Amino acid sequence: MCGIAGFLMSPGLTSSVDPDACACRMAGALFHRGPDDVGVWSDSSGIALAHRRLAVLDLSAEGRQPMVSASGRFVIVFNGEIYNHAELRLTLENRGIVAAWRGHSDTETLLAGFEAWGVDKTLKHAVGMFALALWDGRDRSLTLVRDRLGEKPLYYGWQGSSFLFGSELKALAVHPSWRADVNRDALALFMRYGYVPAPHSIWRGVHKLLPGSYLTISADASPGDLPVPAVYWRARDVATAAVRSDLGDQAAADELDRQLRRSVAGQMAADVPLGAFLSGGVDSSIVVALMQAQSDRPVRTFSIGFTESDYNEAVHAKAVAAHLGTDHTEFYVAPSDALAVIPLLPQMFDEPFGDSSQIPTHLVAAMARKHVTVSLSGDGGDELFGGYNRYFWGRAIWRRIGPLPRMVRHGLGLLMTAMPPAAWDGIGNFLPPGLRQPTLGDRVHKLAGVIDVADTDELYRRLVSQHRDPASLVIGGSEASIWADEEAAAFAKHVRGGDFTERMMFHDLVGYMADDILTKVDRSAMACSLETRVPMLDHRVIEFAWSLPLHMKIRHGQGKWLLRQVLYRYVPKQLIERPKQGFGIPLDSWLRGPLRDWAEALLDESRLRNEGYLDARLVRLKWAEHLSGRRNWQHWLWNVLMFQAWRERWV
Repeated sequence: MCGIAGFLMSPGLTSSVDPDACACRMAGALFHRGPDDVGVWSDSSGIALAHRRLAVLDLSAEGRQPMVSASGRFVIVFNGEIYNHAELRLTLENRGIVAAWRGHSDTETLLAGFEAWGVDKTLKHAVGMFALALWDGRDRSLTLVRDRLGEKPLYYGWQGSSFLFGSELKALAVHPSWRADVNRDALALFMRYGYVPAPHSIWRGVHKLLPGSYLTISADASPGDLPVPAVYWRARDVATAAVRSDLGDQAAADELDRQLRRSVAGQMAADVPLGAFLSGGVDSSIVVALMQAQSDRPVRTFSIGFTESDYNEAVHAKAVAAHLGTDHTEFYVAPSDALAVIPLLPQMFDEPFGDSSQIPTHLVAAMARKHVTVSLSGDGGDELFGGYNRYFWGRAIWRRIGPLPRMVRHGLGLLMTAMPPAAWDGIGNFLPPGLRQPTLGDRVHKLAGVIDVADTDELYRRLVSQHRDPASLVIGGSEASIWADEEAAAFAKHVRGGDFTERMMFHDLVGYMADDILTKVDRSAMACSLETRVPMLDHRVIEFAWSLPLHMKIRHGQGKWLLRQVLYRYVPKQLIERPKQGFGIPLDSWLRGPLRDWAEALLDESRLRNEGYLDARLVRLKWAEHLSGRRNWQHWLWNVLMFQAWRERWV
């Protein structure tokens, strides 16, 4: 894993800017992504490429970047891993395209593929996660590429007469042309979702390259001109073109086992120590089980726990680790450990990011980095195999509320929020044990927030929103369109009348997965120079998952049915079956306790008014309601706090 950055400058600027020195500064901003080495390359066309290296494959000098192709035509900086690069090498050798190799890095394999097959065909052959920049010296053009699901980040945009790109925004910010302004429309989107959705960034004029696409820009391009990215793989095409499998349950489980084994085996390739995150849930447990089944030594596994039982999965992870025989390490988090991470978040993410599980994710990554350089993760199982609670809530809610007039439902919502969550929790204590729900009050209030929706599309949007009308909070902001919504709308047209649950799963895959989950894992881990890999997101696993009928994913009111059948081949059912827990922190109580002074300073009314980004009256109202215990606004407030902390660092 690495960090990449660079720029194209107009001829008028090249005389006033030392390209190598500037590229070196951009690389320096990404030191955490690659502490093992640094390299820069430039030429008179105004192009400069920078690379920070975290050596994982081919630790020798032959793996250094920027790397020049055998013919000298191409120069590449590459962040990621190509898991099937050995097979690609054999293909190139057998066809007489490459007679000899300088080293054994996947970067060199990619360059040979680009020379032999071109960009599009090579990308379609490649299995992996990646973001890269490729300079074509013959055509004098720069191509930026991002992997199929967006595991690796890549930002780009014009700043004055310079076209900039980089793995993280902080690399762009050190370029002398940097003059970016806060994008208030993107800020409104952030307040709704807790992340800035693609293709937007928090800075006006700077974009995220969309997953599964590449963009080619000429050295002669006029400032401000941006070509439309080309698509080499699209989740929508996979989902709409999938032919429903007629496999029986046993055959489907056998095939999923085979697919996941292949993916896990490919992602265990490394010339450095490797391990895995283990929560004890279905997704991480199956990844670890398949790693251990294909390893001749105990796999290193890592988990963290909390003293608060509602948030603690460490005991379950320990039991799974003991059964599988892994070399397990756990760490119990005290509030002081989490509090120490909070000041680091604005620098770590460098655009507002409101998923509070960023904190435990960074803590487990930091622990793992003391022992390994690469860690596998179980992310992706929920989106592909129906694991989120909203896949059950959404269908059940609409079935019950849809027939009622909206005005009646609106009135019911008001009645439900008339009592604070704590009062609902008290009522829940008198219910029969089988009907009791943890955090009943929060669930009732969330239901009240969606009960008056017009249709299922609005229901999904409400379920994933943390603010119903963010434009009312952000001064001068209005919500822009986002790529995930456009993809989901196009998907819905192809499956008109299709299942509401499948539409939610697709939307999560192309939106929430890339812009929240993968962003969180990448930044939290790379901040401590740990490479993460996600076997569930092998595109061949995704294609197989979309060929399965929904009843193989959700059955008897339980998600991830087929995934569980595979897991039970390796781990006893009783170690896995329990209510789903999120990977988070007790944020609601911490905001009323150890985080209160920190939050109060950021939410000071006069400060909010002077800064002019957020409606101070509304913020103070929510803060007062939360402190009193009348409402639980933890996620809403965390978004505001993360923006305030980010603004303090970057604006």
